Formats: sequence, C-alpha cells, structure tokens
Amino acid sequence: MSSIQPIPRIQNDVNAELRLIALQMFAENGYAGTSLQQIADAAGYSKSSVLYHFRSKEALLEESLAPALSELGEFLDSVVARASSDELRAAFVEEFVDLLLEHRLAAHIIINQGQTLADIPAIDAARGYIDRIGESFMSELPTTKQRIRLGVALAGAAYVLVAARPSTAEIESVDEIREALIDVVSELITGLSA
Repeated sequence: MSSIQPIPRIQNDVNAELRLIALQMFAENGYAGTSLQQIADAAGYSKSSVLYHFRSKEALLEESLAPALSELGEFLDSVVARASSDELRAAFVEEFVDLLLEHRLAAHIIINQGQTLADIPAIDAARGYIDRIGESFMSELPTTKQRIRLGVALAGAAYVLVAARPSTAEIESVDEIREALIDVVSELITGLSA
C-alpha cells in the first residue's frame, strides 16, 4: 500500500504535477509496481489524460528524471578538481548536497532500481554519469586512500538519502540533514588536497 502524500495542484502545469506524482510513486512502489492507472488515480486524472501528456509510462519516467539528469551532467564538470581544491571545496560540497536533496526521489530510483531498469535511456544516462564520476576518481586522484575518501563521501551521502523508503523521508528537518551532510562530506574530502 502506497503512502504517497496528496500533492497540491501545480496551477496550470499538469505535466509537472504528473511528473512529481510519478517520481513519488516510482520511488515508493518501484517502477514495475506502479501503473499509469495508479498515477492517474493519485493525481485525480483519468489514465487517458496521463497518456495525453506522456505517451507511455517509460516516457513519464524519462521526463520525470530529466531535470535531475540535466543538473547532474552540469555538476560533473571537474568534480575531482573542485573537491580537491581548498578554495572550491566548500562550494562543491554545498552544490552536491543541494543536488541530492533537490532530486532525492530521482536519486532513489536511479540508485535503488537502476539495475532493473537498464535499457531505459534516462537510467542508462544516469549510470553513465556515475561511471564517469568513478573514472575521474581513478584518473585524477593519485592515491587509493584519496579515491576511497571521495567515493565514500559522495556515495555515502547519496546512500543516506535513498536508503529509507521515500514515505519515511521526512526524517528530520531538511536544514538539519543538509547541515550534517555538508559537515560530514567536507570532513571526509578535506584530505584530498593533502
């Protein structure tokens, strides 16, 4: 049984409303466990209305993940250089944490369902970005300890946010979670410049 919270209507933006509800339901129940009819019911629309806006469930998933993937692609430029720089590190960590918090549901789907959703272009693109981050660790960081330090910091922060069921996501205040993630990730990657 889903515990999706009712979404206030996004005035005049049915597409945005459907994307948000779909993200919540895909994260909560799994992509395979969520039907277009369930999304339509949760949104208060007919299934034909959902299909009017999105040609298929896969198209709805693709468009729902697109904003997160776009921002992740932009974020990837010089990850290691920014994380290793004493001058750029603080801004890098804040940007990373804010990206995770803003796109937590998309991260939940990508991380927890990515293996089973292979061959969906958005998922493949996300996995490609994750591979790209890993390749940058290997090619740009000189020591195993530095690679592990950055990997644990970034992957650990992501995992902390996606480990719980999305319905239990409202675990503390977002500000408290943000502050704690920034502190811990910063501590972990401070040693990169040494």
